[in-house]
Amino acid sequence: MTDFISPATFWDHSIRHFPGTHLLQTWEWGHAKAQFGWQPMYALWKQEGNALLLSEEDELAQLATKQTSIFDPQDISAAALILLRKIPVSGFAKRMCVLYVPKGPLLDWADSSQCKRVLSDLQTIAKDLGAIFIKIDPDVRSGYGIPGSSQDTPDQVGTSILDKLQSSRWRFSEEQVQFRNTCIIDLSDSEEELLARMKQKTRYNIRLAERKGVTIRCGSQSDIPLLYQMYAETSQRDDFIIRDETYYQTVLQIFQANSILQTQNQPAVQPLIAEMDGTPVAAVVIFLFAGKAWYLYGMSREAHREKMPNYLLQWEAIRLAKSLGCQVYDLWGAPDQFDESDSMWGVYRFKEGLGGSVVRHIGAWDYPIQPFLYRLYTQTLPRLLSAMRQHQKNRTKRLIG
Repeated sequence: MTDFISPATFWDHSIRHFPGTHLLQTWEWGHAKAQFGWQPMYALWKQEGNALLLSEEDELAQLATKQTSIFDPQDISAAALILLRKIPVSGFAKRMCVLYVPKGPLLDWADSSQCKRVLSDLQTIAKDLGAIFIKIDPDVRSGYGIPGSSQDTPDQVGTSILDKLQSSRWRFSEEQVQFRNTCIIDLSDSEEELLARMKQKTRYNIRLAERKGVTIRCGSQSDIPLLYQMYAETSQRDDFIIRDETYYQTVLQIFQANSILQTQNQPAVQPLIAEMDGTPVAAVVIFLFAGKAWYLYGMSREAHREKMPNYLLQWEAIRLAKSLGCQVYDLWGAPDQFDESDSMWGVYRFKEGLGGSVVRHIGAWDYPIQPFLYRLYTQTLPRLLSAMRQHQKNRTKRLIG
């Protein structure tokens, strides 16, 4: 009798060995997005043959329980969590949809034949599902360092993939859902070396926070309302859009079901909260999986900002990730344009001070299946998103008002 293996365990185990594996390709991320109008599908490729597409969780569960005889995770050469979103449009007989592969697909992008096979299969999947288009956003690096600087180094694999996409009717997407660029901290060095790589001012601010009595504690599910309140305050102060509390509550609850001690096998999340005299003043939310850590959410209050709690928070997050065996800490986001005109310039300088190195990615690319509807969609979407963002900003303002 075959032992039961959960869909989550099977999928996460299957994708963790890919060099570019990412938090947004995990079963947990797909399960979270399923609560908000997306249908997760799971595509797997063996060394030979076409993709196996699993559109229902029970199909993944069946495959998981029979993995030893049908689909050994070690034999998987590519994988993709695909999110499907239906678009109800009056006047059309058939339902329409769009497909999105967040930070995927996962494969050896240096293998030209494998790359061609996976991209072709994704196009076929999109056609079979009647999609308007499919968007991919692989974690493929296009270069390192600030463009034009002495550290600017192109990535040869990324450059070849860009050429391949451009010559195969893929289009650079006007809607870049994730950050194209980010800052990475290599955790292979000792804590002393990590501190030494930081800017002098950053090290000073970490020590200042400690001297002023800032303390850091691990957060739990009971802290979610507190975290959201601080996040709402931060979004209003720094003028960016956040989702409703239910969204973050769902994401954190799904990922917190896993132990942070098992981050090599299962994705997990850990909030860290900075307090001053027992009062929360700032927080970060760190996700961990497959030897990597991601700083996705950060929040703070106006009170006690002069005591630099954000610096101590990041240092403790780095130490936590390192202690759990992570080799990389992704600070999640850097400017598109590396100058003061970019809205993320101040955030980048903060991350640079922590010793973060710039990594650039190829970004999101669309393959139009229905060109006319694709043009209509891309022309309408910016106006729709603008209205939705303004509505959400007003809701957040009322919440903290």
